[in-house]
Amino acid sequence: MVLSSFSVSASPEQQTKIKQIAQLAEYVGVDYVAAVGNGKVLDADEYQEMTEFSNVIISQATSLTSNTNEFDIVKTHAQTLHSIISNKGSVEEVRAASSVLRESLLKFMPQLSLPNSLLPIEQTKALFSANCSMCHGPSGKGDGPLAKNLTPEPTNFTNEERATNRSLMGLFDAVSNGIEDTPMVAFTQFNEQQRWSLAFYVGSLAFQSVEQPKNVEQNITASQIVNLNPAQLSVGLNDTQKQYVQWLRGNPEHLFSAKKDPISVTRTQLLAAQQAHAKGNYSQASDLSISAYLDGFELVENNLNAYDENLRKSIEVQLMDLRKTFKEEKDTAIVNEKVTAALAQLAKASNMLNETKLTDSALLSASLVILLREGLEALLVVIALMTVLIKTKRQDALKYVHVGWIAALIAGGLTWAAAQTLIEISGTSREVMEGVGAMLAAVILLYVGVWMHSKTSAKQWQAYIQNNINKRLESGTLWGLAGLSFIAVYREVFETVLFYQSLLTQSTTEQYSSIAMGFAIGVAILAVITWVLVKYSIKLPVAKFFAITTYLLFLLSFVLMGKAVTALQEADIVGIATLPINIDLVWLGIKSTWQGVTAQLIVIAIFGFYIFKGKNQK
Repeated sequence: MVLSSFSVSASPEQQTKIKQIAQLAEYVGVDYVAAVGNGKVLDADEYQEMTEFSNVIISQATSLTSNTNEFDIVKTHAQTLHSIISNKGSVEEVRAASSVLRESLLKFMPQLSLPNSLLPIEQTKALFSANCSMCHGPSGKGDGPLAKNLTPEPTNFTNEERATNRSLMGLFDAVSNGIEDTPMVAFTQFNEQQRWSLAFYVGSLAFQSVEQPKNVEQNITASQIVNLNPAQLSVGLNDTQKQYVQWLRGNPEHLFSAKKDPISVTRTQLLAAQQAHAKGNYSQASDLSISAYLDGFELVENNLNAYDENLRKSIEVQLMDLRKTFKEEKDTAIVNEKVTAALAQLAKASNMLNETKLTDSALLSASLVILLREGLEALLVVIALMTVLIKTKRQDALKYVHVGWIAALIAGGLTWAAAQTLIEISGTSREVMEGVGAMLAAVILLYVGVWMHSKTSAKQWQAYIQNNINKRLESGTLWGLAGLSFIAVYREVFETVLFYQSLLTQSTTEQYSSIAMGFAIGVAILAVITWVLVKYSIKLPVAKFFAITTYLLFLLSFVLMGKAVTALQEADIVGIATLPINIDLVWLGIKSTWQGVTAQLIVIAIFGFYIFKGKNQK
């Protein structure tokens, strides 16, 4: 589970300084209440510590340098915090300045990942008892046997005011790296899951008595709950929503066990993008809007099609447009207007998906369409390769094609299993994989199609047989066939499993049989298509077979090229320039962008050139 998509422009040395600044800023925001009150020093030792920490913050911030002066905002906020502490400002002023400083640092921090699950609570408690209770006490109240001899005293994790101003990221950093000039040491002997489990556990102690509020939209992401403290998350919220924030801190397992609603993910990421844009972080806003589509809405497109295909197309166009808007538009009013419009459409889609349960027949149909749509392209490529080898009397090479598609099925299953249990594959990574795979397959198919077109006459075919019948295919060529078979099948398998997983989240356990039935029917149809193609393609005369297969391969190349460009556009690798008219022909890979249409026109131009050249040579 990736916590953030912030762009890291800081060097490793700078990132170390940034993390220390963030940690100290949060520490100051939490402990300043014991040092100063009403403009007077309450505890000289505490105030001295706050002053020393603010001096370290200033020193570290000043040492941050870059050619683009991107750290100037950090230095400004660090100076503001230092000045407030020097002038014995109020607790509210210090906490506000500390919060602003930490937020300005987030985009420079490296990506962190949560484990897919925390340790069982009993294991976490045992870990805390064995390693933390001597200082922090058996219940985390800061009253362990060694507490009285430590300066500063260990943290009381059950103190709600303190916990409200402490982020889980800060707690994780403290467990991982310790806190300089304090008795808190780094627990480097623990793995990441153990350290995250401890951070979530101690962060929950002050809120475990909070009851879960009812009828609250659950749109707080793991990134927000980890990077921001409850005080920051509660800004602008009503009492019920604030209670939900506290309940979530007290019950963090909800973040790991709850199913992700793709529409909620889309909504959350759009709102986060809107906030980033308002702060001038346009690139970050664009990244979040990309995630809104790829990690959210794309996963329910097939389901929504069963209700309202036009609504699906409308939302897709809005989200693609918002990506460009977040990156290029500086007027927040325009951005807010577009976000509001998109949220309204998403609410409509959510109501359709949640209030009207998909019927068994709709699930069966959706399951069938997914398998046929994704499986047919891969099947046609594999069948074309197999029949070409049979026609060229290269049956010895068939095993390489079989190795390719069988390996793709296995790899697709393993990849998905890994994504479910070990890592989280982002939507962007998925689209890059699919885009590159589709483009590579399109180019190879185009090449094979040109080669086959050159053999469409009996005379040319006989000459080819005469020259090559006694030659074995070279090993490089054989493994190239296996590679093409693998690429064609793997990208479709992975996408198919992804869509089926989304379909399962939108259905009840009792309806799984309908999805399985749709899948089984799809497999049966693909099997029949395979049998028909193999049987009758082999019986065709050589010249006619090559002519038909040539057109088929060019068509597949055309479709895959369009899908490749679309996938790379969704991953923000290829730009998006929309056509004046809206076209969405999924089966042909056609979308309303100049880049996609141009790439497909190039395929047509190459195809036309060789058709024209072949006719002139006859």
